[in-house]
Amino acid sequence: MAIIGENEAKWQQKSRKSYAAKKTFFRRIKCGKYYVYSPQNLFDMAKYIYQRENWTDFTWDYSKIAVVLGKVRNLQGKLLGTMNALGFSLKSEAVLETLTLDIMKSSEIEGEKLNRKQVRSSIAKRLGLETGGLEFIDRNVEGVVEMLLDATQNYTDDLSEGRLFGWHSALFPSGRSGMYKIEVGQYRTGEMQVVSGAMGQEKVHYEAVEAKNVKTEMDKFISWVNEKSQIDSVIKSAIAHLWFVTIHPFDDGNGRIARAISDMLLARSDGSPQRFYSMSNQILKERKKYYSALGNTQHSDSDITFWLNWFLNCLKNSLLNTEITLKSVFRKANFWEKHKNTQLNERQKLIVNKLFDNFYGKLTSSKWAKMTKISSDTALRDIKDLIEKGILKQDEAGGRSTNYELIVENEK
Repeated sequence: MAIIGENEAKWQQKSRKSYAAKKTFFRRIKCGKYYVYSPQNLFDMAKYIYQRENWTDFTWDYSKIAVVLGKVRNLQGKLLGTMNALGFSLKSEAVLETLTLDIMKSSEIEGEKLNRKQVRSSIAKRLGLETGGLEFIDRNVEGVVEMLLDATQNYTDDLSEGRLFGWHSALFPSGRSGMYKIEVGQYRTGEMQVVSGAMGQEKVHYEAVEAKNVKTEMDKFISWVNEKSQIDSVIKSAIAHLWFVTIHPFDDGNGRIARAISDMLLARSDGSPQRFYSMSNQILKERKKYYSALGNTQHSDSDITFWLNWFLNCLKNSLLNTEITLKSVFRKANFWEKHKNTQLNERQKLIVNKLFDNFYGKLTSSKWAKMTKISSDTALRDIKDLIEKGILKQDEAGGRSTNYELIVENEK
């Protein structure tokens, strides 16, 4: 920006107006008989964080995040201790439930709702767990599952360009995002803007790194992710999320891949591939704050204290809400702990476990007989035995047929 040929009075007026409007001082440089006026500090004129020199030399005020970081680390340790006390079956179920939730919510943040049964079945199949028998699973669902499982189950593997391209290809197996054809399995070659508003009245919220610089920026990012450093792994997860989204290297899917990278680094912070909390679920609950925190940081300098503080508090809330998201798993764990010495046959164990797992409809003796392939009389004897042992009770709602339900701890 330059203004040439201004006299002294106009210079003073221009400087005052500019300072009032933009908090920017102008510097006067004499060039022959003319004066050239330019911003006193061009560094402060950068619109986005990545336009600043050495923008990835991030800084933060540790004193402002130390308390919440300590709480996060404490909650992580307590949760892992609690889950490790469960048996293999219940731990596997908790992992299945958490990964299903994480994938569902990460896609929902981007406005895409996946079929929960397909997601759960795909994860179970890949982890070698009971699948529930779904034969058809949409290729888009398989792709999202492949990406997150690779990120979390292989969390010790280095990040690479090829790995990222593989994730991106898995997200868009048809080469399209909705109706639009996109560049898949490669960095974008076009410019990227985040806009809103009707056609002709668009508002630009963010312009990503220029396409010609994406490769260079990503090489630096990947190298940083893989290098050993003194940065706490939780902090590194937060920085990686911000850094990747700021570059926005792909035509689409940047948010989901950023969250997958965060999950990979959180798995490293836990030292375990088993996921018992969902950051994406909490981000969805705090979506407005999420975009606000990203926007504020991307329009600021390289001090990312604000972003780290938001990320850590979101993660803390995610850990605190685990008791809610894994309620059915904990209920089942408490139930079997209480009845560990109760004698049950295999049919009874099968049905009781199914009643904890979103059993469809009401339990009747005819359903019991059909599911366990026995006679109605035998089914009724199994049910009456569970009633006597305080495990089942007759549904008070009544109806044409007698229904039964589990007696859970808070009902007794």
